[in-house]
This record gives sequence, C-alpha cells and structure tokens, in this order.
Amino acid sequence: MKASCSCRTLRMDLSKFVGVSCLFVIVLICSMEMIVLRVCGQAGGLKIGFYDLSCPNAEIIARQILRSAANTDPTATAALLRLAFHDCQVNGCDASILLKSSGKIKAETASDKNFGIRRLDIIDQIKAAVESVCPNTVSCADIIIMAARDSIFFTSGPFIAVETGRRDHATFTSSLAADQALPVATVPVDGLLQTLAAKGLDIGDSVALLGAHTLGVTHCINFLNRLNPQDPRMSPFFSSALKFICRLPSSFNNNITFAPNDLTSLVFDNQYFRDLLARRGLLTVDSEIVTDPRTFEFVSQFAANQSLFFQRFTSAFLQLTRYNVLTGNNGQVRRKCGFLNP
Repeated sequence: MKASCSCRTLRMDLSKFVGVSCLFVIVLICSMEMIVLRVCGQAGGLKIGFYDLSCPNAEIIARQILRSAANTDPTATAALLRLAFHDCQVNGCDASILLKSSGKIKAETASDKNFGIRRLDIIDQIKAAVESVCPNTVSCADIIIMAARDSIFFTSGPFIAVETGRRDHATFTSSLAADQALPVATVPVDGLLQTLAAKGLDIGDSVALLGAHTLGVTHCINFLNRLNPQDPRMSPFFSSALKFICRLPSSFNNNITFAPNDLTSLVFDNQYFRDLLARRGLLTVDSEIVTDPRTFEFVSQFAANQSLFFQRFTSAFLQLTRYNVLTGNNGQVRRKCGFLNP
C-alpha cells in the first residue's frame, strides 16, 4: 500500500511539474514573440513608444536636430507643423507629401495649395541621422509627426504624447491628390467642418485645430479677397494695415508678401482666438467661425481659457494623426523620404 501511494503521489507530482513547465514554456514563447514583434516594428497599430526597443534614441535624435534648426530659424516650427497638417489631409499621415516628382507625376508639393511648404530639409536631416543608427526602422511619416509635436512644445505649446508606428506611402502620389484633398484658402466654415468631420473630428475639434494658425504667417494672395472690397467683418484698422503690407500689385509679389497669423506668431498660445474676437482674422474661415453660432462658442471658450484650448487641441491633433494611417506590413519604411524604396 505504501509503495502504491508513493507511485500515485509521484505521478501526480510529475503531472503538476509537466503542467507548470508547459505553462512556463508557453509564457516564454509568447513573451519572446512580443519582443520580436516590437523589435521588428510589426506589433500592429499605433502606440506610444513604438520604437523603444527597435530604435530607442529615435525621438531624442529628432528633437535635438529640430531644436538646433529652430534656434537658427525660429519660423521652422510653424513650417513643420503646417507640413504635418498638409500630409495628414491627403490620404492620412503617410509622408506622401515628401515624395519628389517622378516622370510625368508631379509631387504633392507642386500643388498651389501647398505653396509655401518648406524646411523639408529638416525632415531629411532627422531621417539621415536616425538611419545611421537604426537602418530601415523609423518611418518618414512618424518623423513628420515627431517634428510637429516638438514644434508645438518648443514654442510654449503643450507636449503631446503622440503615438508612433506609421509606415510610409509606397506608391507615387500627385499634385492632383493634394488639389482634391486640401481646402482652398477661401474655404467657408461649412466646407472646413465637412472636411474634418470626414476624418472623425467634431466641431470643437475642428475649431481647436484651426488654433494651429497661432504659429506662422499667411501670404497676402490668400486673403486679398477680403481687402478688395473690404470685408465688413474685418476691423477697418486691421484691414488698412494689411493693405499697406500687401500693397505690391502683381500676383507674384502678393505671393511673397505676408502677414503674421496673430500678434504672437512665434508662440503657440490662444492669441489667435483673441484676435478673432477683435476682428483681426486673416482668412474667410477666421471671420466665419466667429459669426457662426456652431463655432462661436468654442472660439469664445478658447480665447478665455488657454488650458482648455491646449486640452482640446491635443485630443484633436491625436485624432487627426491617427486617421487612415498605414501600419504593420502595409506601406514601407523609406530609406530616403523623397524617394520610394527600389
């Protein structure tokens, strides 16, 4: 009997040992699989810290290069924030805006609606630096979003914990795609709300995103329609100042003359909304969001409460930069941002 009990006990102990051992092996295999997926950058979808294992210094490198460029050219931050918006509005944030013309296909930057897009060289510098330490790992699409995030933060705006894991567009796009997707400078409030609603943004989100105009300038050609004849919704004193700034007659000269978007055009703040309430908006939509009852409430709130504006802008920016992105095995990670991989 004792021998029989000992055998049964031994069999039970062995069964428990085998069961625990199998569970340990399964957990180990699953853990290794997750690590491999993260290192290879194919764990699916977007996430904060996507490159933590595959290229841990990527965001640090991007931030250092942008800071150096912004110290030399304070207007670079506005340029890179605009770059992100214009990229994301054409088929999602996929760095298609960086592709150069090829044969008969004109690049997105050749579109009149992308007039003034610049400082692409900063994106190229970041890409080259990241490629030198982590080849074929970090997408140009993510670099654009990193640069936009840091541009906001470097100019006193909120720090936005953006997700990464985007991949780059793998076919050529054209200036026609930009012509069709980007709103015209004279877009009315209805048109803008419809465009952003298609990307999952509600009215408050849309107004908050317009607050990105707190950085940078607008070329005179984009608001001359409000000066001749004078738009009664614009402050007469402000209109006179703009006429003086934009007094050069030819369309070419109007393309090189510009006015600051608000009184603090190098600082990311809520001055844009305060200026709108004072009838100092440049574009058609700037005046319409003040007079439209659907949007006025948000303009008024953001003008009075900068923290509220920052909170709403952050959520809207994250929503926009998630829209229709390529992840996992879709798209590619371009070796050079301006060209498709061979």
